[in-house]
Amino acid sequence: MRPMIRGRLRACAAAGATLVAVAGTVVTGPTAVARDDDLGPAIEAIMHKPGYEHAQWGVLEIDAATGEVIHSRNANQFFIPGSTTKLVTISSAWHTLGPDHRFTTPVLATGTRDGSTLHGNLALVAQGDLTMGGRTKPDGSVDYTDIDHTEASLPGASLTPENPLAGLNEIARQVHDAGITQVDGDVIVDARLFALPDLDPQPTPLIINDNLIDLLTTPTAPGEPARLTWRPQVAPYQVTSSVRTVEAGGPTNVQVTASPDGTRISLSGTIAADAQPLLRVSDIQNPNDFGRTALIEALARAGVGVTADPTGPNREDALPASYDGDPRVAAYVSPPYSQYAKLILKVSHNLGANLALCNMAVARGSRTCFDAFATEHAFLSDVAHVDPKQFQLADGRGGVPADRATPIGLDQLLAYWLGTPDADAFRLSLPILGVDGSNGISCTTDCPAKGKVFAKPGTILGIDELNQQIAVGAQEEAGYLQTDEGCLHLFYIGVTGAASPDLDSFIGIFDDVNQISALLQEQASAAERLRTTGPSGGLRAR
Repeated sequence: MRPMIRGRLRACAAAGATLVAVAGTVVTGPTAVARDDDLGPAIEAIMHKPGYEHAQWGVLEIDAATGEVIHSRNANQFFIPGSTTKLVTISSAWHTLGPDHRFTTPVLATGTRDGSTLHGNLALVAQGDLTMGGRTKPDGSVDYTDIDHTEASLPGASLTPENPLAGLNEIARQVHDAGITQVDGDVIVDARLFALPDLDPQPTPLIINDNLIDLLTTPTAPGEPARLTWRPQVAPYQVTSSVRTVEAGGPTNVQVTASPDGTRISLSGTIAADAQPLLRVSDIQNPNDFGRTALIEALARAGVGVTADPTGPNREDALPASYDGDPRVAAYVSPPYSQYAKLILKVSHNLGANLALCNMAVARGSRTCFDAFATEHAFLSDVAHVDPKQFQLADGRGGVPADRATPIGLDQLLAYWLGTPDADAFRLSLPILGVDGSNGISCTTDCPAKGKVFAKPGTILGIDELNQQIAVGAQEEAGYLQTDEGCLHLFYIGVTGAASPDLDSFIGIFDDVNQISALLQEQASAAERLRTTGPSGGLRAR
């Protein structure tokens, strides 16, 4: 534990309290967190709103300085974790790879050189780099928006301004700088790093723009065609749109269809004249073919010609068994892994979380992504000192029906971080209530807890066909509450078995969980003031 963190926790402890290992406290005393306590009238009122009649709530709040259990309800029961699974996945990947790890994607020249001409092939050896420069800002950090393009079905999804082809453009410039202006042969993506796992979304060794084509529709004048922009523009992908602008306040309904190979995309429907630009996406069906063509086009822009057909297949069977003696003529180096972890946690990046499993498997010398679970098990038990049986996990993102987690297990994991040199970096990588990431849309006005709750939310939804409503498998979050004095509490709050009439109304359940976390933060701050300065007024809900 860093001196700054240790000192902060000591300062937050009540007079005469002893600093304890929070994780160990929870492990050795599960009965202490099994009670069903009173959470106060404001929180209880939320938990008994319509739609929660058959729901089960889980709560666990622990003072990080003393190990005292502040609130607990069903803390040792399994809940569907949803994206709180990413806390386990990314914690393990952060430890396994290291926060400073960078992915280096090399390009090797196989064949012979004759001046500036390569008689042979260029091989881009994919390394499981999540963004390939497509989100990297000038300062080297990774950019994101609060509602990411990977969640384009959600209202308000938007794009970062960076060029999705930035990494390939950099590689192409390096090839030219290495003295190659003509490739008398082919460009091949070597995607042998790991076998494609049965995961959704499926991680691939080469990823460009999250394996998505972005489609942005902007309204014009009523009765006129809407304006379409799309990226990344790579042959043979073509996009057409018949979307028309309708009067202000009219219906906005844009549909996307694609050919079986994904290369012919069409948009149809309407968009209101007063609507914000609407983002939709279409899947890149073959990331290797796409990446090969994109690199050939980038090479052309950099002044390097390639004789092979740019839109031909990726001939992985033409790759050598090894690259002994083949010179490296370019390489793209990623930002540090801590930046990728922040992206994955802030926006709940499902592809990145599943890719983290493959990254960990490769780090242990395996091509089988599911071998990462042995790494996760060892991390939980031997490093974080968390009982692995507090979890049941079968993917990296939290989208498999078998996934389960207890509030105790999640709080134990959060406690582990407070004893590491990266405690602050990890906490600040979580969505911040009312500020950024997945929780940036809640608690934005008249909310004393704004900026003081750092937590990863998780959501699992389904369709209740019988009653024609939304079935909420889980809505929850786990993270840290920071009191007004700067002290930290570990917390989990979640609900399973809720119901909502439609998707728009579900946002109310999302807000309810965030509102409870805000009230817990206010309660903790009020209790702290009472200990130190005496009574200072009541709590207020939004």
